[in-house]
Amino acid sequence: MIPELGHFALILALAVAAVQGSLPAFGAARRDYALMAVAGPAAVAQFVLVGIAFLSLMYAYVVSDFTVANVVENSHSAKPMLYKVTGVWGNHEGSMVLWILMLAGFGAAVAVLGHGLPATLKARALAVQAWIAAGFLAFTIFTSNPFLRVFPPPADGNDLNPLLQDPGLAFHPPMLYAGYVGFSMAFSFAIAGLIEGRADAAWARWVRPWALAAWIFLTAGVALGSWWAYYELGWGGWWFWDPVENVSFMPWLMGTALLHSAIVVEKRDTLKVWTVLLAILTFSFSLIGTFVVRSGVLTSVHAFATDPARGVFILALLSVAIGGSLVLFAVRAPLLRPGGLFAPVSREGGLVLNNLLLVTATVTVFLGTMYPLFLEAVGGGKVSVGPPFYDATFVPLMTPLVAVMAVGPFLQWKRADLAGVIDRLKVVAVATVVVALAVGYLTAGGPVLAVLAMGLAAWLFAGALVEWAGRIKLFRAPLRESLARTAGLPRAAHGMTLAHAGLAVAIAGMIASTAWKAEEVRVMRLGETVDVGGYTYRFDGVRSVEGPNYSADRGKFTVTTNRRPVTVLEPERRLYPVQRRETTEAAIHTTGFADLYAVVGQSDDKGGWTVRLYHQPGIPWIWAGAALMVIGGVLSLMDRRLRVGASLRRLRPAPATT
Repeated sequence: MIPELGHFALILALAVAAVQGSLPAFGAARRDYALMAVAGPAAVAQFVLVGIAFLSLMYAYVVSDFTVANVVENSHSAKPMLYKVTGVWGNHEGSMVLWILMLAGFGAAVAVLGHGLPATLKARALAVQAWIAAGFLAFTIFTSNPFLRVFPPPADGNDLNPLLQDPGLAFHPPMLYAGYVGFSMAFSFAIAGLIEGRADAAWARWVRPWALAAWIFLTAGVALGSWWAYYELGWGGWWFWDPVENVSFMPWLMGTALLHSAIVVEKRDTLKVWTVLLAILTFSFSLIGTFVVRSGVLTSVHAFATDPARGVFILALLSVAIGGSLVLFAVRAPLLRPGGLFAPVSREGGLVLNNLLLVTATVTVFLGTMYPLFLEAVGGGKVSVGPPFYDATFVPLMTPLVAVMAVGPFLQWKRADLAGVIDRLKVVAVATVVVALAVGYLTAGGPVLAVLAMGLAAWLFAGALVEWAGRIKLFRAPLRESLARTAGLPRAAHGMTLAHAGLAVAIAGMIASTAWKAEEVRVMRLGETVDVGGYTYRFDGVRSVEGPNYSADRGKFTVTTNRRPVTVLEPERRLYPVQRRETTEAAIHTTGFADLYAVVGQSDDKGGWTVRLYHQPGIPWIWAGAALMVIGGVLSLMDRRLRVGASLRRLRPAPATT
């Protein structure tokens, strides 16, 4: 009964989405406020209905209802409760319901929180959002129904992919989906703005909170996915330029460009056409990622769908959404009034350069990701595009971007005093040289490029701090005044500083872990020792252990340095009997500056075990930097100036006087 309730709720949600997409749009065209008012309640009703469907599917997983085919294929009665719940989105059908729930949630949020929005813009934006939801609801109902029954029901299920039975994968997909889908709201506002011929400073202020919220979720989702791959796959790396990684990274790059471009529209009423195009392209890349993962063109732990019909359906959705929006942009963009002029050396100029580099980097990743897939699809054979390609193309684009990021906040709007900016950057330059020299000394002078790159990370970090210190007059005014200025500074300013500093910390971690990683792969026997990165690992053997739904070989390493104990590492090699699949559980000890990383492999049947031991300098900084970026984004989102409708209240005319 509960699965049928969920299925019926999805069908009702599709009907409500059709109403929400039609009546408010018709009402906006005719200035009929009664019809436009339908958009808000319909958006909330759609969210409630999809929520009922999602909870119904979750209930089937929690109680192990093996009359539901989706539960049979992706669950097992012995599976821990956490993974029964997260198994809901650990498969194609369930993940699509979660996707639609996020989509409906953003629409409902605009309906509830967007009181200050102009009625026509709100109605059109919610109508566009509804048609996106209708497309994915139709896809789910007709090609990916999660509520199909199976008869007779089996005694137990086939279990979830063991790689997905991990806390990191419990939280990574919802964060990632919220980021993907969150940009749909910016897309909907862009389409509504094109229809109305409006993309001004107020429009940008309405778009920014939704784009920023999506960027926060996507940043957290990408970081969680990288963290999961680092400790779960046992290869000691945090990024491999895998196509599934890339399709989540491209919307992040475009979303970052969109956020910075929207600032220019809000502050200077310029770059309006470009910002609208970025809003369209950012969500388009999210949809492209959906196609790559859901169409079956990839074989991956993330690539759920293998039915060609699903791929064709999603391709049709992409053609309508992306193609239609770009055609509308081509027709309506010339109607948007151009904004003010600015000098090349200005805050606007710096943000334009930021945008150009980010978009070029996105195109580079797109070509490296899609060209091999396209070539294989047309029968051209398999081509491997891996880290060497991206190291040679993507990294050179990021180098000037990082350099400009430190300079941009020092520039004034419209026209900047270059001499004054250079003078303020002296402290930043000194800090950069000191860090580069210190790193060169500690690493015996190399690799030279890594030392220079660490200096670049220091340049960005010091630039963010010096700019923030200048705002509060740190060391140039009494401490009481500086504290008062800190309290009075907009939260968005604090958020920008944290986000830029966080990126610098993450870059430093990426460089250190790549340039100075130490690795040892060998067969070890009981009592043997090996030195890795200044630490001594003693192999204390392997014992068998039993988990709730797996058996494992658990190794033990005692780690010392200068004969002083540091930690005990106990990596595991697990076997899940239902699916007869093995997973690697790395054991990691962090010092804050580096990770000690151990993996145990197969036995040679002669008393020896294959082991991988790593010393990973800087790895903790990657996660710390990502956390700082997320915190910075949240702080910026809390700024009252980003509240929806604030600009509308300011634009309302004052009462007439006699």
